[in-house]
Amino acid sequence: MTSPVRVILGAAVPLALSAGVGVAARLAATSLLGHQATAQLAAFAVAGAVLGPVTAAVSGGLRGLTPFVAPHRDDPAGALPALRDARWLALGLGTAGAGVLLCVPLLARAGGVAEEVTAELGVLPWLLAGYVLLLAAGGGANGTLVALGHARQVLWSGLAGTAAEVLLLLALVPRLGLTGAGLALVAAAGVSVAIANGRLARVTGPAGWALWPGRPRPRAILRMAGVGVPMSAALVIKFAALAGVAYAAARTGAHGAAAHAILVSLDGPLTLAAFTAGQAAAPEIARASSAAAARRANRAALAVGATGVLAGSVPLGCLGGEMLGLFTSDGRVLAAASGALPPAAVFALANGCAIVMSASLTGLRRSAWSLGCTAAGYGPLALVAAPVATAWGLIGLWWALAGCAALVFALQTWAFLRAADLGFVGYSARR
Repeated sequence: MTSPVRVILGAAVPLALSAGVGVAARLAATSLLGHQATAQLAAFAVAGAVLGPVTAAVSGGLRGLTPFVAPHRDDPAGALPALRDARWLALGLGTAGAGVLLCVPLLARAGGVAEEVTAELGVLPWLLAGYVLLLAAGGGANGTLVALGHARQVLWSGLAGTAAEVLLLLALVPRLGLTGAGLALVAAAGVSVAIANGRLARVTGPAGWALWPGRPRPRAILRMAGVGVPMSAALVIKFAALAGVAYAAARTGAHGAAAHAILVSLDGPLTLAAFTAGQAAAPEIARASSAAAARRANRAALAVGATGVLAGSVPLGCLGGEMLGLFTSDGRVLAAASGALPPAAVFALANGCAIVMSASLTGLRRSAWSLGCTAAGYGPLALVAAPVATAWGLIGLWWALAGCAALVFALQTWAFLRAADLGFVGYSARR
């Protein structure tokens, strides 16, 4: 019997490589903007705080297709109807999300963000709205490839999209600032989506070339929405709370917002292993024939994810000052970010484990349970972020984040074990 850890690693490694180069591109954008102007980096963080929950809503809807696609691993063409249903769902979510992104300047002013930061936004909200629409229209291909057992194919779209983004960042950001970063993001998404859909078409055969949603199937879409929409809602709650933290940091001034942006950028590489391990585990749990098999896949994913976070925290703890210096030369920003590194590392570990548990619940089609856990953990954070920032500054904000992530992980662990014991149904019955 193949070891569950080996199965998870076999799918997670190519996913980590693909996502890792994307994280590197985000870090490059943060570094370029940080060295260009502190206000631009702060504006990038403010816009990103809204982009996070919006893209999470779209990606959450698409992740809901995993338990519907995974049982068709031996017949890839049979997964196409589910993919088309997911794209109708994603298009609706993407259209709503694009409208939210156009309101970023209004949200920034309402949130009390400094005018010097808001003035730097320019056309970035319009570019980010286009980016979300593009992902919604062509997304889902990579998730389908993973669910069908072709995780290595994801690497091609990730590498190509990141190469395009990095080249455009280097060419455009020094001249156009935030606008250049937005243009690079849109172009990279276009390249990635095109290649991912081409790879999926090769896997599914001739029928795969008809990837446009076609005529909607309301009942099938609603059934998938029962899994995808709670996942979207959970991610929206989480990222909305994180956005509240970002706005609370921005209210302390441009230096606090810039330091927070750097720490958020560093969180991406730290939780990368956990994110990809969760992606790899969800199809295995959806295909599992028993609760014991589902729990084994979950434990393997947790081990891979936690190990990745801890391995990434070691160089950050030893070379924190040098690594932060790659993003800015502003002494006040460096001091603020350095002080918040310990709670940021704790948050990364708890958040990474919670990401794995959320993916595992999705594999069981219990994303509504994940929604309840996320609301219980992150909902109160949005209410206390501003008072915490006033009383304890950036360090207090990150300790609050760490506590919320730990609570969510504990609740999701209980929910997963209960769901597996009380209501597990094998994949053959869910086809």
